[in-house]
Amino acid sequence: MKQFLLILSLSLAIPASVFAQKNKEVEIQKTDYKPLVASLETTLGTLYLSVSGGKKEKRDWDLFKFLFKDDAKLITTGVDYEGKLQAKYMTPEEYVKSSKSWMLKNGFYEKEIHRIVHTYGDITQVFSTFEAFHSENDKKPFMRGVNSIQLLFDGTRWYIINLLWTNETKEKPIPAEFLPQDNDN
Repeated sequence: MKQFLLILSLSLAIPASVFAQKNKEVEIQKTDYKPLVASLETTLGTLYLSVSGGKKEKRDWDLFKFLFKDDAKLITTGVDYEGKLQAKYMTPEEYVKSSKSWMLKNGFYEKEIHRIVHTYGDITQVFSTFEAFHSENDKKPFMRGVNSIQLLFDGTRWYIINLLWTNETKEKPIPAEFLPQDNDN
């Protein structure tokens, strides 16, 4: 009789846990991301927050992809093994696939330290200088660089059209104009 009750309770618990998981998925799908792209400030802040997190901390990749217009590109630059400058083009989905496991394994916090903004009409170009850390407690970044972000405002929300970035190297230090000045916060 005890075995029967154990099997019965387990069989009842499994559907309940599956139901709870489905409700959680529905809840996630109903998340309203629109307030996070209502201003340039919130859109850029959400970009940095969406990729940042500790080791084994899952990111909201649906939110990350929501930031981008259809056909948007993420483009990283760097030198190959022969010393030639290369550009790698990715969709937001390809970026997630190529970065997700590394971020979960190593931890990745990207923080903006300076911004230069140029806007004309509905388009904006942002040079956003960043520092990257493995942990929120790290004092020194393991990487720095500059994001060149092109955005479009459609009258109701901001979309990232392209995100091009390069990392700082000893041969290519970040120029002073892209770094915080004494009066920057």
